[in-house]
Amino acid sequence: MFRQGTIKWYDDTKHYGFITEDGVENQDIFFHKSNILSEDQAIEKGQRVEFDVKTVQKGLEAIEVKQLNE
Repeated sequence: MFRQGTIKWYDDTKHYGFITEDGVENQDIFFHKSNILSEDQAIEKGQRVEFDVKTVQKGLEAIEVKQLNE
């Protein structure tokens, strides 16, 4: 089941950032640029996204991240 959220922070140099999931406080979800479905998609703070998650050693990681057109 896909989740929705907002990009909280993104480092364009290191190619990773964090997503705040809708309705969930105090748990930001890590994502890497390689998990963005559209390679030509700009990644910006405040951008609305839909994503799935997988459990990794350090917690949750967002995968299959795609921009929502709202």
